[in-house]
Amino acid sequence: MDFLSAPDYGLTRLMIERGIAAIYAIAFVAAWIQFPALLGERGLLPAPAFIHAVPFRRAPSLFYLRYSDRALRVAAAVGVALSVSLVVGLGELAPLPLTMLSWLVLWLLYLSIVNIGQTFYGFGWESLLLEAGFLAIFLGNDAVTAPWPVILLFRWLAFRLEFGAGLIKLRGDPCWRDLTCLDYHHETQPMPNPLSWYFHRLPRQVHRVEALGNFVAQLVMPFGLFLPQPIAGIAAGVMVLTQLYLVVSGNYAWLNVLTIVVALSGLPDAAFRLVLPALAAPGAIPPWFAALVVGLVVLVAVLSYWPVRNLVSGSQLMNYAFNPFHL
Repeated sequence: MDFLSAPDYGLTRLMIERGIAAIYAIAFVAAWIQFPALLGERGLLPAPAFIHAVPFRRAPSLFYLRYSDRALRVAAAVGVALSVSLVVGLGELAPLPLTMLSWLVLWLLYLSIVNIGQTFYGFGWESLLLEAGFLAIFLGNDAVTAPWPVILLFRWLAFRLEFGAGLIKLRGDPCWRDLTCLDYHHETQPMPNPLSWYFHRLPRQVHRVEALGNFVAQLVMPFGLFLPQPIAGIAAGVMVLTQLYLVVSGNYAWLNVLTIVVALSGLPDAAFRLVLPALAAPGAIPPWFAALVVGLVVLVAVLSYWPVRNLVSGSQLMNYAFNPFHL
């Protein structure tokens, strides 16, 4: 199965998995704290009423079996425990099927929360976490070489995310086309952070550079992800730096941080060896795991029809092409 192997992406896999697991942990902690007040039995939008009114096929969730605030907190606690175990590296020590099961449980639990979360869970970063978390099921652990097709699927996710965001800006408000949107973006963004005021006060010429840099990062660099190294790594690096700029200047929950994690798929192990030790040589990919990876590629290829159609459409919509499983 050498053609499926990416021996130079073991550290890349480690960084992607630890990053997604850390964000899962934050998401489950947030659910523990906020969900009962917002969506619980006596919440603002009670989940039991939603479950009663909406058929399962439209919002698949384990809570259709039974919802209670206690059950929600049990699910969140299990999610936190599993996420933390993967962050600290227990997934690398476990047998491969158990590692995959851990990622699958995380995805099922968070899917169950998001699908009954209504308005409060209707943001793009929720679907992005679920899609990235689903792909992580098939990344494997140190027992096997990183699967090259899954690394490419993470790049495909980064491409769709960035290129789609760039296109919708270009097609939307004319201030993006004349490079003036950043004149007021930092001041009016939904969730400015303490530094946003200072970014708003930058000279207008800097705001023009910000807007132009955004288009380079979102409309040009994503294509580089599918070119040979070092071009793919340079493209990924530019995307990571751009997202870090957004983290410093604004606040979009974990959208930007997760985009960074997904974009790391464009960086080979050499990019991480300055700060991380080399890994021991992993084992070969077993046939059953290879079959699952091939099945995943076929699944993503089929599901990609809808987001690609949305991308090329003149009436492109944001966060539109996800199915009820947020894939």
